[in-house]
Amino acid sequence: MFQGSMVAIVTPMQPGVTPDTPVDWPALDRLLEWHIENGTDAIVAVGTTGESATLNMEEHVAVIRRVITVVNKRIPVIAGTGANSTTEAIELTQAAKTAGADACVLVTPYYNKPTQEGLYLHHKAVAEAVAIPQLLYNVPGRTACDMQPETAARLARVDNIIGIKEATGDLGRVERLRTLCGEKFLLFSGDDATAADFMLNGGHGVISVTANVAPRLMHELCALATRGERDAARAIDGRLAGLHKDLFCEANPIPGKWALSQMGLIQAGIRLPLTWLSEGCHARVRAAMEQAGAARV
Repeated sequence: MFQGSMVAIVTPMQPGVTPDTPVDWPALDRLLEWHIENGTDAIVAVGTTGESATLNMEEHVAVIRRVITVVNKRIPVIAGTGANSTTEAIELTQAAKTAGADACVLVTPYYNKPTQEGLYLHHKAVAEAVAIPQLLYNVPGRTACDMQPETAARLARVDNIIGIKEATGDLGRVERLRTLCGEKFLLFSGDDATAADFMLNGGHGVISVTANVAPRLMHELCALATRGERDAARAIDGRLAGLHKDLFCEANPIPGKWALSQMGLIQAGIRLPLTWLSEGCHARVRAAMEQAGAARV
C-alpha cells in the first residue's frame, strides 16, 4: 500500500509573506489532482515541507481533512502528525485517524534532544494511544536528534509502527535497518539526493521534496529503482540531480514553492519566519527545473 514516490506536499497559500498567510484551498485541490494525474504514489500532508511548524492545530487538521476528501482513496494519504510534545503528537495523530488518513508519519521530537530511551517511549506512547499505521521519521539535520537503527528496531516490534522515513543520507543504514527491523518493516528515504541508491539497496520508496516539482519523473525513478533497474534509474536520477540539490539552496520549502509558482501551480505565499526565495537563487532553481523538464503547466 505504501511504496514508490510519496510527495511531501507543500501547503499552497495566498500571496504574501506574513505570520498568518491564508491557505489557498482551491490551489491545494488543483495540486492534488495534478499529482494524481502524474503518477504520485501517495500524498504526505502537512509534513515539515507542508509548513506544519507554522500552521495552528485547527489549520493542520483542516489541511489533512481537505487532502483526504479530495484524494478520495485514489492513492494513500499519510498525515504528518509529529511534534516535540508527546501529548500534541497523540492529539494530532488521533485527529488524522478520525479524518480518515491511511497512516501517519511522526518526526522525532525536535529541539528537546531526547535520549534513545526517550525516543522509544515517545513513539511507543503515540502508537499505543492511536490505532493507525505509523511511520517513524528520522531527520537529524533538522531536529538535532538522531534515532539510531537499534531504537528503530525496538519500535518495529510495536504492531502499528510499520516503517521509517530515514533522512540522514547514510546509505549504510539501509542494510542495518533491514537486518535489525526485519523484511516487513518499510524503509523510505527522506533524502532525494541519495534516494535512488537507497531504493536500489532495498528501500521501498521515498518521501520526496523533488516530487513536488517533478512528480512524473520521481514516480518513474522509484518504479525503476525498486525493480532493481539500476542504469535506467540512475539515468532519470541524473536529470533530477539539480532539483535534489537546489530545492535546498534555501530552507525547504522556500525553493519548491517558488518553483511551483513559476510553473503556475500555486501563488507566491508562505508563512513567516520563512520568506520568499531570494533573487540570487532564482537562476539556480530555474536551471534545475529546465534540466528536469519542469515547465509551466
